[in-house]
Amino acid sequence: MKTLAEFEKISDTEEFFEFFDIEYDERLVYVKRFHMMKIFGEMVEKSKSTAWQSDAKLLEYYKFALTSVYKNFENGYSPSAADVWEMFDKPSACGTCSTSSSCNDVEEVTHGVHACTSQPDLSFN
Repeated sequence: MKTLAEFEKISDTEEFFEFFDIEYDERLVYVKRFHMMKIFGEMVEKSKSTAWQSDAKLLEYYKFALTSVYKNFENGYSPSAADVWEMFDKPSACGTCSTSSSCNDVEEVTHGVHACTSQPDLSFN
């Protein structure tokens, strides 16, 4: 079983994907790592204001957050150069539907990152 202490020692983008056993395209991660880790880091930081029942639940949330960020980029989210400095509120494709425009259950998670709320059995608290 993986621990929060192990998670906190990770420094490379690919190590996060490997830690959570998330399949990923190495080329996509290579090109978009800065944007992915910026958004993922914001989600991790935001999670610190929540009282979690256990480290396991927190790690479930982190896995969900990384998966959501990755799926947004995999499905075509492509920030402009200005987004490096200021993330715009721009919907992107969700992880389970074909596109955000065809999904009625997409809502903003944080700073322009959107996720599909119709995914079953996702409970972090």
